[in-house]
Amino acid sequence: MAICEVCGNDYWMAFEIRTLGGQTHVFDSFECAIQRLAPICEHCSCRVIGHGVEVGSHLYCCAHCARADGGDAAESIRDTVGAHPG
Repeated sequence: MAICEVCGNDYWMAFEIRTLGGQTHVFDSFECAIQRLAPICEHCSCRVIGHGVEVGSHLYCCAHCARADGGDAAESIRDTVGAHPG
């Protein structure tokens, strides 16, 4: 069994995640993996679990946060979820 590096649970179904930087992490749940590895929105401080929005070198959870915090470069950012082309 392996011990989760976030909560310390010794769980038979723990799993490893390897990052591009060469680090190996052990977790017992996706919840713990998200808490350790997911970036944080620079506007609302929630975890960015989906694609997020990047404006320059800043990362946001959605277009709303990017527009609220991203200045002129973010004014035209729009979420496309549910949008229909044309």
